[in-house]
Amino acid sequence: MTQILTSAQMRAAETAAMAQGGMTGLTLMERAGQGVVAACHAHWPELATGKGRALILCGPGNNGGDGYVIARLLQDAGWQVEVLALPGTGAPDARGNEARWRALGPVQRLTAQALRNHPGADLHIDALFGIGLSRPLSGDLHDITTCLAQMNVPRLVAVDMPSGLSADSGAALGPVLPAALTVTFDSPKPGHYLADGPAHCGHLVVVDIGIGSFRPDETITLIDHLSPGIIAQLRKGPGHKYSHGHALVLGGGPGQGGAARLSARGALRIGAGAVTLGVPPAALAENAAQLNAVMLRTLADATALRELLQDRRISALCLGPGMGTDTREADLLAAALNGTPVVLDADALTLLAQSPALFAQLHDHCILTPHDGEFARLFPDLDTAAGSRIDRVRNAAQRTGCTLLLKGPDTVIADAAGRCFIHAASYARSAPWLATAGSGDVLAGIITGLLARGFAPLEAATTGAYLHTSCALAFGPGLIAEDLPDLLPQVLRALAV
Repeated sequence: MTQILTSAQMRAAETAAMAQGGMTGLTLMERAGQGVVAACHAHWPELATGKGRALILCGPGNNGGDGYVIARLLQDAGWQVEVLALPGTGAPDARGNEARWRALGPVQRLTAQALRNHPGADLHIDALFGIGLSRPLSGDLHDITTCLAQMNVPRLVAVDMPSGLSADSGAALGPVLPAALTVTFDSPKPGHYLADGPAHCGHLVVVDIGIGSFRPDETITLIDHLSPGIIAQLRKGPGHKYSHGHALVLGGGPGQGGAARLSARGALRIGAGAVTLGVPPAALAENAAQLNAVMLRTLADATALRELLQDRRISALCLGPGMGTDTREADLLAAALNGTPVVLDADALTLLAQSPALFAQLHDHCILTPHDGEFARLFPDLDTAAGSRIDRVRNAAQRTGCTLLLKGPDTVIADAAGRCFIHAASYARSAPWLATAGSGDVLAGIITGLLARGFAPLEAATTGAYLHTSCALAFGPGLIAEDLPDLLPQVLRALAV
Protein backbone atom coordinates (compact mmCIF):
# COMPACT_ATOMS: atom_id res chain seq x y z
CA MET A 1 0.00 0.00 0.00
CA THR A 2 1.05 3.60 -0.60
CA GLN A 3 1.95 6.06 2.14
CA ILE A 4 0.21 9.43 2.11
CA LEU A 5 1.79 12.47 3.77
CA THR A 6 0.03 15.54 5.07
CA SER A 7 1.52 18.90 4.15
CA ALA A 8 3.13 19.16 7.60
CA GLN A 9 4.62 15.67 7.30
CA MET A 10 5.98 16.48 3.85
CA ARG A 11 7.65 19.63 5.09
CA ALA A 12 9.08 17.71 8.05
CA ALA A 13 10.48 15.03 5.72
CA GLU A 14 12.12 17.69 3.54
CA THR A 15 13.58 19.41 6.61
CA ALA A 16 14.95 16.10 7.91
CA ALA A 17 16.46 15.28 4.51
CA MET A 18 18.31 18.58 4.50
CA ALA A 19 19.38 18.35 8.15
CA GLN A 20 20.34 14.68 8.26
CA GLY A 21 20.80 13.63 4.66
CA GLY A 22 23.07 16.35 3.42
CA MET A 23 20.61 17.57 0.80
CA THR A 24 19.91 21.21 0.06
CA GLY A 25 16.68 22.91 -0.78
CA LEU A 26 18.12 23.73 -4.19
CA THR A 27 18.82 20.05 -4.80
CA LEU A 28 15.25 19.08 -3.90
CA MET A 29 13.84 21.81 -6.16
CA GLU A 30 16.04 20.70 -9.03
CA ARG A 31 14.83 17.12 -8.66
CA ALA A 32 11.23 18.30 -8.44
CA GLY A 33 11.56 20.41 -11.59
CA GLN A 34 13.20 17.55 -13.47
CA GLY A 35 10.39 15.25 -12.37
CA VAL A 36 7.71 17.64 -13.63
CA VAL A 37 9.35 18.04 -17.03
CA ALA A 38 9.81 14.27 -17.38
CA ALA A 39 6.16 13.69 -16.39
CA CYS A 40 4.99 16.22 -18.99
CA HIS A 41 6.95 14.48 -21.73
CA ALA A 42 5.69 11.07 -20.65
CA HIS A 43 2.08 12.24 -20.54
CA TRP A 44 2.26 14.21 -23.79
CA PRO A 45 5.04 12.64 -25.92
CA GLU A 46 4.36 15.15 -28.69
CA LEU A 47 5.78 17.88 -26.43
CA ALA A 48 9.20 16.25 -26.21
CA THR A 49 10.32 17.99 -29.41
CA GLY A 50 10.89 21.19 -27.42
CA LYS A 51 9.33 23.50 -30.00
CA GLY A 52 6.36 24.71 -28.00
CA ARG A 53 5.49 27.74 -25.91
CA ALA A 54 5.18 27.41 -22.14
CA LEU A 55 3.66 29.80 -19.62
CA ILE A 56 4.98 29.30 -16.08
CA LEU A 57 3.01 30.73 -13.16
CA CYS A 58 5.18 31.09 -10.06
CA GLY A 59 4.17 31.83 -6.49
CA PRO A 60 6.47 33.47 -3.94
CA GLY A 61 7.23 30.29 -1.99
CA ASN A 62 9.00 27.00 -2.65
CA ASN A 63 6.38 25.92 -5.15
CA GLY A 64 7.32 28.96 -7.19
CA GLY A 65 10.96 27.93 -6.82
CA ASP A 66 10.06 24.63 -8.49
CA GLY A 67 8.41 26.66 -11.23
CA TYR A 68 11.58 28.63 -11.96
CA VAL A 69 13.50 25.34 -12.28
CA ILE A 70 10.88 24.07 -14.73
CA ALA A 71 11.13 27.29 -16.74
CA ARG A 72 14.89 26.95 -17.02
CA LEU A 73 14.77 23.26 -17.96
CA LEU A 74 12.13 23.84 -20.63
CA GLN A 75 14.06 26.74 -22.12
CA ASP A 76 17.23 24.61 -22.17
CA ALA A 77 15.21 22.01 -24.09
CA GLY A 78 14.25 24.53 -26.78
CA TRP A 79 10.93 25.82 -25.50
CA GLN A 80 9.83 29.44 -25.71
CA VAL A 81 9.19 30.20 -22.04
CA GLU A 82 7.41 33.09 -20.34
CA VAL A 83 7.16 33.50 -16.58
CA LEU A 84 4.42 35.31 -14.67
CA ALA A 85 5.00 35.55 -10.92
CA LEU A 86 3.21 36.73 -7.81
CA PRO A 87 5.10 39.33 -5.80
CA GLY A 88 6.67 38.36 -2.49
CA THR A 89 10.00 37.85 -0.81
CA GLY A 90 9.84 34.07 -0.88
CA ALA A 91 12.11 31.50 0.73
CA PRO A 92 15.89 31.72 0.15
CA ASP A 93 16.02 28.69 -2.15
CA ALA A 94 13.08 29.96 -4.17
CA ARG A 95 14.81 33.34 -4.53
CA GLY A 96 17.96 31.54 -5.66
CA ASN A 97 16.12 29.75 -8.47
CA GLU A 98 14.33 32.96 -9.40
CA ALA A 99 17.72 34.66 -9.77
CA ARG A 100 18.98 31.84 -11.98
CA TRP A 101 15.95 32.24 -14.21
CA ARG A 102 16.24 36.05 -14.38
CA ALA A 103 19.70 35.58 -15.88
CA LEU A 104 17.96 33.79 -18.77
CA GLY A 105 14.66 35.60 -19.18
CA PRO A 106 12.29 38.19 -17.70
CA VAL A 107 9.68 37.77 -15.00
CA GLN A 108 6.40 39.63 -15.38
CA ARG A 109 3.99 40.31 -12.55
CA LEU A 110 1.10 37.86 -12.50
CA THR A 111 -2.32 39.49 -12.69
CA ALA A 112 -5.59 38.47 -14.27
CA GLN A 113 -4.96 40.94 -17.07
CA ALA A 114 -1.44 39.61 -17.65
CA LEU A 115 -2.95 36.14 -18.11
CA ARG A 116 -5.36 37.48 -20.70
CA ASN A 117 -2.41 39.05 -22.51
CA HIS A 118 -0.69 35.63 -22.82
CA PRO A 119 -3.13 33.37 -24.66
CA GLY A 120 -2.35 30.30 -26.69
CA ALA A 121 0.49 28.64 -24.77
CA ASP A 122 1.02 24.94 -25.47
CA LEU A 123 1.76 24.22 -21.81
CA HIS A 124 0.77 26.00 -18.59
CA ILE A 125 2.60 25.24 -15.34
CA ASP A 126 0.76 26.05 -12.12
CA ALA A 127 3.53 26.56 -9.53
CA LEU A 128 1.61 29.07 -7.43
CA PHE A 129 0.82 27.50 -4.06
CA GLY A 130 1.44 23.75 -4.07
CA ILE A 131 0.76 22.22 -0.66
CA GLY A 132 1.06 25.57 1.08
CA LEU A 133 -2.48 26.89 0.61
CA SER A 134 -4.39 26.86 3.91
CA ARG A 135 -7.00 29.61 3.65
CA PRO A 136 -9.54 30.75 1.07
CA LEU A 137 -8.29 32.79 -1.85
CA SER A 138 -9.37 36.40 -1.99
CA GLY A 139 -8.65 39.64 -3.80
CA ASP A 140 -6.15 39.45 -6.65
CA LEU A 141 -5.48 35.75 -6.05
CA HIS A 142 -9.17 34.97 -6.41
CA ASP A 143 -9.30 36.97 -9.65
CA ILE A 144 -6.19 35.25 -11.04
CA THR A 145 -7.43 31.72 -10.38
CA THR A 146 -10.88 32.60 -11.68
CA CYS A 147 -9.37 33.96 -14.88
CA LEU A 148 -7.19 30.92 -15.49
CA ALA A 149 -10.00 28.50 -14.67
CA GLN A 150 -12.19 30.28 -17.22
CA MET A 151 -9.49 30.12 -19.89
CA ASN A 152 -9.92 26.32 -20.02
CA VAL A 153 -6.33 25.70 -21.09
CA PRO A 154 -5.82 22.20 -22.54
CA ARG A 155 -2.49 21.33 -20.88
CA LEU A 156 -2.37 22.69 -17.36
CA VAL A 157 0.14 21.01 -15.07
CA ALA A 158 -0.16 21.44 -11.31
CA VAL A 159 3.07 21.31 -9.33
CA ASP A 160 2.20 19.35 -6.17
CA MET A 161 -1.47 20.49 -5.96
CA PRO A 162 -3.85 22.39 -8.25
CA SER A 163 -3.99 25.94 -6.93
CA GLY A 164 -7.14 26.53 -4.94
CA LEU A 165 -7.17 23.06 -3.32
CA SER A 166 -6.22 22.23 0.25
CA ALA A 167 -3.51 19.56 0.27
CA ASP A 168 -4.83 18.11 3.52
CA SER A 169 -8.59 18.10 2.99
CA GLY A 170 -9.09 18.29 -0.78
CA ALA A 171 -11.51 21.15 -0.17
CA ALA A 172 -11.76 23.93 -2.72
CA LEU A 173 -10.57 27.18 -1.09
CA GLY A 174 -11.77 29.29 -3.98
CA PRO A 175 -11.72 28.84 -7.75
CA VAL A 176 -9.59 25.79 -8.52
CA LEU A 177 -7.28 25.50 -11.49
CA PRO A 178 -8.40 22.21 -13.11
CA ALA A 179 -5.19 20.40 -13.99
CA ALA A 180 -4.83 17.88 -16.77
CA LEU A 181 -1.74 16.55 -14.98
CA THR A 182 -0.72 16.87 -11.33
CA VAL A 183 2.86 16.02 -10.38
CA THR A 184 3.52 15.62 -6.68
CA PHE A 185 6.70 14.70 -4.85
CA ASP A 186 7.69 11.67 -2.78
CA SER A 187 4.14 10.75 -1.72
CA PRO A 188 0.55 11.63 -2.55
CA LYS A 189 -1.19 14.07 -0.24
CA PRO A 190 -4.65 13.54 1.28
CA GLY A 191 -6.12 16.28 -0.91
CA HIS A 192 -5.31 14.31 -4.04
CA TYR A 193 -7.93 11.74 -2.97
CA LEU A 194 -10.39 13.54 -0.71
CA ALA A 195 -13.36 15.77 -1.50
CA ASP A 196 -12.78 17.91 -4.62
CA GLY A 197 -9.25 16.65 -5.24
CA PRO A 198 -9.75 13.87 -7.81
CA ALA A 199 -12.08 16.04 -9.91
CA HIS A 200 -9.36 18.69 -10.34
CA CYS A 201 -6.07 16.79 -10.38
CA GLY A 202 -6.46 15.12 -13.76
CA HIS A 203 -3.79 12.43 -14.11
CA LEU A 204 -1.76 12.07 -10.90
CA VAL A 205 1.98 11.29 -11.00
CA VAL A 206 4.22 10.85 -7.95
CA VAL A 207 7.91 11.71 -8.46
CA ASP A 208 10.69 10.38 -6.22
CA ILE A 209 12.98 13.18 -5.03
CA GLY A 210 15.05 11.04 -2.68
CA ILE A 211 13.51 11.76 0.72
CA GLY A 212 11.59 8.50 1.26
CA SER A 213 13.81 7.40 4.14
CA PHE A 214 12.96 10.58 6.04
CA ARG A 215 9.18 10.10 6.10
CA PRO A 216 7.58 9.98 9.55
CA ASP A 217 6.65 6.58 10.92
CA GLU A 218 2.94 7.29 11.33
CA THR A 219 1.39 8.08 7.99
CA ILE A 220 -1.97 7.64 6.30
CA THR A 221 -2.15 4.60 4.05
CA LEU A 222 -3.75 4.51 0.61
CA ILE A 223 -5.45 1.18 -0.09
CA ASP A 224 -4.40 0.74 -3.72
CA HIS A 225 -3.78 -3.02 -3.57
CA LEU A 226 -3.99 -5.93 -1.15
CA SER A 227 -0.83 -7.16 0.53
CA PRO A 228 0.37 -10.75 0.04
CA GLY A 229 -0.50 -11.41 3.68
CA ILE A 230 -4.12 -10.35 3.20
CA ILE A 231 -4.41 -12.36 -0.03
CA ALA A 232 -3.08 -15.41 1.81
CA GLN A 233 -5.64 -14.82 4.56
CA LEU A 234 -8.43 -14.73 1.99
CA ARG A 235 -7.54 -18.25 0.83
CA LYS A 236 -9.45 -21.06 2.48
CA GLY A 237 -7.65 -23.93 4.10
CA PRO A 238 -9.04 -27.36 5.02
CA GLY A 239 -11.92 -27.71 7.46
CA HIS A 240 -15.70 -27.77 7.69
CA LYS A 241 -18.06 -24.84 7.22
CA TYR A 242 -17.84 -23.61 10.78
CA SER A 243 -14.05 -23.62 10.51
CA HIS A 244 -14.51 -20.60 8.25
CA GLY A 245 -16.90 -18.68 10.47
CA HIS A 246 -20.60 -18.26 10.96
CA ALA A 247 -22.09 -14.84 10.27
CA LEU A 248 -25.46 -13.79 11.65
CA VAL A 249 -27.30 -10.98 9.85
CA LEU A 250 -30.42 -9.49 11.43
CA GLY A 251 -33.24 -8.51 9.08
CA GLY A 252 -36.47 -6.57 9.45
CA GLY A 253 -40.14 -7.30 9.16
CA PRO A 254 -42.19 -8.13 6.06
CA GLY A 255 -41.22 -6.02 3.07
CA GLN A 256 -38.01 -4.82 4.71
CA GLY A 257 -35.73 -7.77 4.06
CA GLY A 258 -34.02 -6.87 0.79
CA ALA A 259 -31.13 -4.96 2.37
CA ALA A 260 -30.38 -7.71 4.89
CA ARG A 261 -30.47 -10.35 2.14
CA LEU A 262 -27.89 -8.34 0.20
CA SER A 263 -25.68 -8.25 3.28
CA ALA A 264 -26.10 -11.97 3.85
CA ARG A 265 -25.12 -12.79 0.27
CA GLY A 266 -22.07 -10.55 0.56
CA ALA A 267 -20.97 -12.39 3.72
CA LEU A 268 -21.48 -15.78 2.10
CA ARG A 269 -19.67 -14.90 -1.14
CA ILE A 270 -16.60 -13.58 0.67
CA GLY A 271 -16.17 -17.00 2.22
CA ALA A 272 -17.95 -17.19 5.57
CA GLY A 273 -18.61 -20.89 6.02
CA ALA A 274 -22.19 -20.33 7.14
CA VAL A 275 -24.51 -17.34 7.10
CA THR A 276 -27.79 -17.11 8.96
CA LEU A 277 -30.42 -14.42 8.44
CA GLY A 278 -32.38 -13.80 11.61
CA VAL A 279 -35.82 -12.26 11.06
CA PRO A 280 -39.12 -11.72 12.89
CA PRO A 281 -41.50 -14.69 12.54
CA ALA A 282 -43.78 -12.73 10.21
CA ALA A 283 -40.92 -12.27 7.71
CA LEU A 284 -39.83 -15.91 7.57
CA ALA A 285 -41.89 -16.98 4.53
CA GLU A 286 -40.90 -13.94 2.46
CA ASN A 287 -37.19 -14.58 3.01
CA ALA A 288 -37.46 -18.34 2.59
CA ALA A 289 -38.86 -17.77 -0.90
CA GLN A 290 -35.73 -15.86 -1.93
CA LEU A 291 -32.83 -17.60 -0.17
CA ASN A 292 -31.20 -20.97 -0.55
CA ALA A 293 -27.63 -21.16 0.78
CA VAL A 294 -28.32 -18.55 3.45
CA MET A 295 -29.91 -20.20 6.49
CA LEU A 296 -32.95 -18.68 8.21
CA ARG A 297 -33.80 -18.29 11.87
CA THR A 298 -36.73 -16.58 13.53
CA LEU A 299 -35.85 -14.04 16.20
CA ALA A 300 -38.92 -12.74 17.93
CA ASP A 301 -37.10 -10.52 20.39
CA ALA A 302 -33.87 -9.76 22.22
CA THR A 303 -34.30 -12.77 24.50
CA ALA A 304 -34.28 -15.06 21.46
CA LEU A 305 -31.14 -13.34 20.18
CA ARG A 306 -29.35 -13.77 23.50
CA GLU A 307 -30.19 -17.46 23.44
CA LEU A 308 -28.92 -17.79 19.87
CA LEU A 309 -25.68 -16.03 20.72
CA GLN A 310 -24.94 -18.79 23.23
CA ASP A 311 -23.90 -20.73 20.11
CA ARG A 312 -20.17 -19.99 20.09
CA ARG A 313 -19.96 -20.94 16.41
CA ILE A 314 -21.44 -17.54 15.58
CA SER A 315 -18.33 -15.47 14.98
CA ALA A 316 -19.67 -12.16 13.59
CA LEU A 317 -22.87 -10.14 13.43
CA CYS A 318 -24.32 -7.60 11.02
CA LEU A 319 -27.03 -5.25 12.24
CA GLY A 320 -28.75 -2.41 10.47
CA PRO A 321 -29.56 -3.02 6.79
CA GLY A 322 -33.37 -3.11 6.60
CA MET A 323 -33.60 -3.94 10.30
CA GLY A 324 -35.93 -1.20 11.53
CA THR A 325 -35.64 1.34 14.34
CA ASP A 326 -38.42 0.50 16.80
CA THR A 327 -38.09 -0.62 20.42
CA ARG A 328 -37.64 -4.28 19.42
CA GLU A 329 -34.67 -3.38 17.20
CA ALA A 330 -33.09 -1.20 19.89
CA ASP A 331 -33.33 -4.15 22.29
CA LEU A 332 -31.77 -6.43 19.66
CA LEU A 333 -28.87 -4.00 19.23
CA ALA A 334 -28.30 -3.90 22.98
CA ALA A 335 -28.23 -7.71 23.07
CA ALA A 336 -25.87 -7.88 20.10
CA LEU A 337 -23.27 -5.62 21.72
CA ASN A 338 -21.96 -8.49 23.82
CA GLY A 339 -18.36 -8.47 22.59
CA THR A 340 -18.91 -10.50 19.43
CA PRO A 341 -17.38 -8.82 16.35
CA VAL A 342 -20.17 -6.79 14.75
CA VAL A 343 -20.76 -4.48 11.80
CA LEU A 344 -23.24 -1.69 12.49
CA ASP A 345 -24.79 0.00 9.47
CA ALA A 346 -27.93 1.84 8.39
CA ASP A 347 -30.74 1.47 10.97
CA ALA A 348 -28.32 0.34 13.68
CA LEU A 349 -26.51 3.66 13.29
CA THR A 350 -29.78 5.53 13.58
CA LEU A 351 -30.49 3.70 16.84
CA LEU A 352 -27.02 4.54 18.13
CA ALA A 353 -27.52 8.21 17.34
CA GLN A 354 -30.76 8.17 19.34
CA SER A 355 -29.44 6.37 22.40
CA PRO A 356 -26.42 7.37 24.52
CA ALA A 357 -26.89 4.11 26.43
CA LEU A 358 -26.37 2.04 23.28
CA PHE A 359 -23.48 4.28 22.27
CA ALA A 360 -21.81 3.48 25.58
CA GLN A 361 -21.93 -0.27 24.81
CA LEU A 362 -19.68 0.00 21.77
CA HIS A 363 -16.45 -1.99 21.98
CA ASP A 364 -13.25 -2.54 20.04
CA HIS A 365 -14.70 -5.37 17.94
CA CYS A 366 -17.35 -3.05 16.46
CA ILE A 367 -17.13 -1.60 12.96
CA LEU A 368 -19.35 1.38 12.17
CA THR A 369 -19.98 2.01 8.46
CA PRO A 370 -21.83 5.33 8.12
CA HIS A 371 -22.30 7.44 5.04
CA ASP A 372 -21.93 11.20 5.43
CA GLY A 373 -25.50 11.80 6.62
CA GLU A 374 -25.31 9.05 9.22
CA PHE A 375 -21.95 10.33 10.42
CA ALA A 376 -23.46 13.79 10.91
CA ARG A 377 -26.23 12.33 13.07
CA LEU A 378 -23.80 10.23 15.09
CA PHE A 379 -21.18 12.93 15.59
CA PRO A 380 -22.79 16.33 15.00
CA ASP A 381 -19.94 18.20 16.71
CA LEU A 382 -17.26 16.43 14.67
CA ASP A 383 -19.19 16.87 11.43
CA THR A 384 -19.03 20.65 11.76
CA ALA A 385 -15.55 20.83 13.30
CA ALA A 386 -12.61 22.29 11.46
CA GLY A 387 -10.22 19.88 9.83
CA SER A 388 -10.29 17.23 7.15
CA ARG A 389 -12.38 14.11 6.64
CA ILE A 390 -9.41 12.22 8.08
CA ASP A 391 -9.48 14.27 11.28
CA ARG A 392 -13.20 13.68 11.73
CA VAL A 393 -12.98 9.92 11.25
CA ARG A 394 -9.94 9.54 13.51
CA ASN A 395 -11.62 11.54 16.25
CA ALA A 396 -14.83 9.50 15.92
CA ALA A 397 -12.92 6.20 16.08
CA GLN A 398 -11.05 7.32 19.19
CA ARG A 399 -14.26 8.53 20.83
CA THR A 400 -16.11 5.24 20.26
CA GLY A 401 -13.19 2.85 20.65
CA CYS A 402 -14.30 1.25 17.36
CA THR A 403 -13.13 0.90 13.80
CA LEU A 404 -14.98 3.46 11.73
CA LEU A 405 -15.45 3.43 7.95
CA LEU A 406 -16.91 6.61 6.47
CA LYS A 407 -18.30 5.61 3.10
CA GLY A 408 -18.04 7.55 -0.13
CA PRO A 409 -15.86 7.90 -3.22
CA ASP A 410 -13.23 9.00 -0.69
CA THR A 411 -13.75 6.35 1.96
CA VAL A 412 -11.74 6.93 5.14
CA ILE A 413 -11.16 4.15 7.68
CA ALA A 414 -9.61 4.56 11.13
CA ASP A 415 -9.37 2.66 14.38
CA ALA A 416 -9.16 3.78 17.99
CA ALA A 417 -5.36 3.62 17.91
CA GLY A 418 -5.27 6.35 15.24
CA ARG A 419 -4.28 4.14 12.32
CA CYS A 420 -5.88 5.60 9.20
CA PHE A 421 -6.51 4.44 5.64
CA ILE A 422 -8.02 6.03 2.54
CA HIS A 423 -9.74 4.00 -0.12
CA ALA A 424 -10.48 6.29 -3.04
CA ALA A 425 -12.72 5.16 -5.86
CA SER A 426 -11.02 7.65 -8.16
CA TYR A 427 -8.41 7.87 -10.92
CA ALA A 428 -7.85 4.31 -12.21
CA ARG A 429 -10.25 2.97 -9.57
CA SER A 430 -13.09 5.37 -10.28
CA ALA A 431 -16.34 3.45 -9.82
CA PRO A 432 -19.31 5.82 -10.02
CA TRP A 433 -21.62 2.84 -10.56
CA LEU A 434 -21.36 2.14 -6.80
CA ALA A 435 -23.73 5.07 -6.25
CA THR A 436 -26.71 2.73 -6.38
CA ALA A 437 -29.21 1.65 -3.74
CA GLY A 438 -28.04 -1.32 -1.71
CA SER A 439 -24.34 -1.20 -2.49
CA GLY A 440 -23.57 -0.18 1.09
CA ASP A 441 -25.56 -3.15 2.37
CA VAL A 442 -23.36 -5.47 0.35
CA LEU A 443 -20.24 -3.76 1.74
CA ALA A 444 -21.52 -4.33 5.28
CA GLY A 445 -22.01 -8.01 4.44
CA ILE A 446 -18.57 -8.42 2.91
CA ILE A 447 -16.95 -6.90 6.00
CA THR A 448 -19.09 -9.12 8.24
CA GLY A 449 -18.02 -12.20 6.32
CA LEU A 450 -14.37 -11.24 6.74
CA LEU A 451 -14.90 -10.73 10.47
CA ALA A 452 -16.54 -14.14 10.66
CA ARG A 453 -13.50 -15.65 8.98
CA GLY A 454 -11.21 -14.20 11.63
CA PHE A 455 -10.03 -10.91 10.14
CA ALA A 456 -9.29 -8.20 12.68
CA PRO A 457 -11.75 -5.27 12.46
CA LEU A 458 -9.37 -2.85 10.73
CA GLU A 459 -8.25 -5.55 8.26
CA ALA A 460 -11.85 -6.52 7.55
CA ALA A 461 -12.86 -2.90 6.88
CA THR A 462 -9.90 -2.06 4.63
CA THR A 463 -10.06 -5.34 2.71
CA GLY A 464 -13.82 -5.12 2.31
CA ALA A 465 -13.61 -1.58 0.92
CA TYR A 466 -11.01 -2.64 -1.66
CA LEU A 467 -12.93 -5.75 -2.78
CA HIS A 468 -16.23 -3.87 -2.94
CA THR A 469 -14.85 -1.32 -5.40
CA SER A 470 -13.03 -4.04 -7.33
CA CYS A 471 -16.37 -5.77 -7.90
CA ALA A 472 -17.83 -2.56 -9.32
CA LEU A 473 -14.83 -2.16 -11.63
CA ALA A 474 -15.21 -5.74 -12.81
CA PHE A 475 -18.83 -5.05 -13.84
CA GLY A 476 -18.84 -1.45 -15.02
CA PRO A 477 -21.86 0.56 -16.18
CA GLY A 478 -25.27 -0.83 -15.38
CA LEU A 479 -24.22 -2.23 -12.00
CA ILE A 480 -26.91 -2.81 -9.40
CA ALA A 481 -26.34 -3.96 -5.85
CA GLU A 482 -27.51 -7.51 -6.55
CA ASP A 483 -24.60 -7.92 -8.96
CA LEU A 484 -21.91 -7.21 -6.37
CA PRO A 485 -21.84 -10.45 -4.35
CA ASP A 486 -21.73 -12.59 -7.48
CA LEU A 487 -18.71 -10.66 -8.78
CA LEU A 488 -16.60 -11.58 -5.76
CA PRO A 489 -15.46 -14.95 -7.18
CA GLN A 490 -14.15 -13.21 -10.31
CA VAL A 491 -12.32 -10.60 -8.23
CA LEU A 492 -10.84 -13.20 -5.90
CA ARG A 493 -9.64 -15.32 -8.81
CA ALA A 494 -7.92 -12.28 -10.29
CA LEU A 495 -6.08 -11.89 -6.99
CA ALA A 496 -5.03 -15.56 -7.15
CA VAL A 497 -6.94 -16.33 -3.95
